Amino acid sequence: MIGYVVLGTNDLPRASAFYDTLLAEMGVSRMMEFGQRGYAWAAAMDQPMLCIMTPYDGKPATVGNGVMVGISVASRELVDRMHQKALELGGADEGAPGLRAEGGEGFYAAYFRDLDGNKLDLFCYG
Repeated sequence: MIGYVVLGTNDLPRASAFYDTLLAEMGVSRMMEFGQRGYAWAAAMDQPMLCIMTPYDGKPATVGNGVMVGISVASRELVDRMHQKALELGGADEGAPGLRAEGGEGFYAAYFRDLDGNKLDLFCYG
């Protein structure tokens, strides 16, 4: 149902380097470029995309309180590895990898904020 999610940035070169490196951990690369405005990453053109863009209105990007993007990955090991990579790249820890009862049986997740303060969740079931 989700086609794409757009996260705002005030430093496109820094944000794109962060996501190029982080998403490469799961074999995802840039699929689209929007000139000076941003980029989109996906496993394939018919799969959901994560976009990083400067705001269309030219005003500074801000973080939405209560907004979070969940990235589904294949295994607990990949959750662990990507969470660690996000922190190595300068992201902030918002919750170490582990089982979370609120996600149901077998929901394994880790939380972080990217370099612009956007909150993301890496998760898998099993």
